[in-house]
Amino acid sequence: MQEKGKLLELTGEVEDIIYRNESNGYTVLELLSGDESVTAVGIMPMANIGEELKLIGKYKSHSSYGEQFAVDACERSMPTSSGAILKYLSSGAIKGIGPTTARRMVEAFGENTLEVIEKEPQRLTTLKGITDSKAKKINEEMQKIFGVREVMVELSRYGISASHAVQVWKLYGSKALEMVNENPYVLCVDGLNIPFETADSIAVKQEMPSDNVCRIRAGLTHILEHNKNNGHTCLPMDRLVGACSNFLGVESDKTNEAIKDMITDGTVICDTVREKDFIFLPYMHQCETYISARMLMLMRFPAQQLTGIDKAINAIEAENNITYADLQKQAISQALTKGMLILTGGPGTGKTTTLNAIIKILRDNGEKVALAAPTGRAAQRMSQVTGCEAKTLHRLLEVAWDKQDNPVFMKNEKNLLECDALIIDELSMVDSMLFESVMRAFPMGCRLIMVGDCDQLPSVGAGNVLGDLIASQMLPVIQLNEIFRQSMESLIVTNAHAIVQGNMPNLTCTSNDFFFMNRSSQNDISSTIVDLCKNRLPRSYGYSPLNDIQVLCPSRKGELGTYNINKKLQQMLNPPDTLKKEVNINGNILRTGDKVMQVKNNYDIPWVRDNGEGGEGVFNGDIGILSQINKGSQSLKVVFDDKVAVYTMESATDLELAYAVTVHKSQGNEFTAVVIPMFPGPPQLSYRNLLYTAVTRAKKLLILVGLPKALKHMVENNRKTLRYSAVKDFLLRGR
Repeated sequence: MQEKGKLLELTGEVEDIIYRNESNGYTVLELLSGDESVTAVGIMPMANIGEELKLIGKYKSHSSYGEQFAVDACERSMPTSSGAILKYLSSGAIKGIGPTTARRMVEAFGENTLEVIEKEPQRLTTLKGITDSKAKKINEEMQKIFGVREVMVELSRYGISASHAVQVWKLYGSKALEMVNENPYVLCVDGLNIPFETADSIAVKQEMPSDNVCRIRAGLTHILEHNKNNGHTCLPMDRLVGACSNFLGVESDKTNEAIKDMITDGTVICDTVREKDFIFLPYMHQCETYISARMLMLMRFPAQQLTGIDKAINAIEAENNITYADLQKQAISQALTKGMLILTGGPGTGKTTTLNAIIKILRDNGEKVALAAPTGRAAQRMSQVTGCEAKTLHRLLEVAWDKQDNPVFMKNEKNLLECDALIIDELSMVDSMLFESVMRAFPMGCRLIMVGDCDQLPSVGAGNVLGDLIASQMLPVIQLNEIFRQSMESLIVTNAHAIVQGNMPNLTCTSNDFFFMNRSSQNDISSTIVDLCKNRLPRSYGYSPLNDIQVLCPSRKGELGTYNINKKLQQMLNPPDTLKKEVNINGNILRTGDKVMQVKNNYDIPWVRDNGEGGEGVFNGDIGILSQINKGSQSLKVVFDDKVAVYTMESATDLELAYAVTVHKSQGNEFTAVVIPMFPGPPQLSYRNLLYTAVTRAKKLLILVGLPKALKHMVENNRKTLRYSAVKDFLLRGR
């Protein structure tokens, strides 16, 4: 038994690689140190069997894996003995060398084998099976290993991860360190996704002047990217200049000069929006100009009008013993006579009934109708209410991957969608870049019917597609506003409409679907929420805490944020058990049986359905149950509705507990029962549209827990989410 907690130095030969995360270099390996085999864990990028390592760290005890050596620092040297070199080359460390070739090399060159590969690769051609081209490739692989390692070692001193170091090497090759030393901001400007602050810290150590033009250009790009992540596709030039000057602590004249140079060389685009100069990242400008140009083209050459619509509407009314409201009839008529239509309205206003009539008439006229929504849950719900197959937009566009593993859509300008009408639900969730992809694959002469609720939160991604299209007043828009009799019986529906109109919900009327539980402290609120999820709702309604109940929070942080409530609900609903396996993801414990959410799009994760159909891709907002943790294969399985997805430990870093999720993450989903904490918070997280979006996620039961004054504040705070976007302006400019 080794002494725990004491800083020690170990040297030895790598016997085996048990696990390695290629993204961050985290490795579990067996090290032969003297006569003892030690399990070492930590950041040891590209360590391979047969190498000599010097490790600095401490012994620790792991609850599942026993004694381990936790590595703080790692130095390596290439193997020197013939036996170690043979192990190293046989391990596959160098592409093109397998066990047989490795044996031949070591037999021929002995302890000089690695030097021959590096400096005299032509000598390899004397061996059986090695041609000139193969010898060259083996030498290139060796040079790459040496180069990548050098970059890793140097950049790690600045806190740059192994995965980022590999990307830097791939982009700049042997000149990587020279370029970083000359201009550290190449790390964040050239699409490497290394934080600006990291590059800035390197520049400070190099004593680069704060007003260096490279720093200002990188700062401008950083601010544009940061604001894109907050929903903006562009920024007013004066605001960008001011923000950058303040952020970097430089004179605005210097920033203005830099931005003019960037406009000249095309690093950014300047265009007129709202009669002001706005600055775009080039791909965002292309995105929004393409959307507007394509929409204008579709307006000029609309789909063919259908006839006999009144007769068809009357027939559906008679067949189903219903009577459509005037606005519903207008929506049906416009969808069938215009090339495009936006259908909007709150809950209970008959959007689904209207949509079903449109679909029926289109199909009765022989038109091929495609249905799609931005998320898996939204598409599933669309299928349920229409009785027709609906796909996610990614699936409709046939997502695939290029050589750099970037997602691309197989449906595009050269391979258009094959349909006569496309109906997109939950359009408020669709960002500009996704809508651009839809437009690129959209055929001329096809109908486009867009459905959404303009009072909900805008998309998580950049842009304001639904809002811009409506505000342009260039497309037919029907807003259904009549609540139908059966929906009037639901306090969820009537209170949602009250909220969106700025009125307090009815908290006194008795109802089976809407309750307000008055609690005065944050501790009482969180305790009540846990009790509702664990005891009261399952007992009174038979609801499953995992499948039926969802807690929605305005924010992630704080006593009533998702992070804290998830911890409490996990402890009560899925406590530790010797029969349940656990894994630490990003410092959070996930165990089998946990409710989890995918928080980023990942197009590589494989999945299979019960019917044997398989595919790849799990998307932001998908909620499932962690069903299996396999520590041997370092994999996890998550059940998402009708499919099972298989994660590596690396891809699992995008999984989070989902007993409680933010309102933003809940968009596109509906839940049988929704519980929402009500407590005073900052204005940017306590406003009407956020509350309305949360309330409209509930299908059968909604419970608000907290203070009436917090609810009142949210209803009265009509703060609109300001988004800088340009689709509306580009449409108006092009008409």
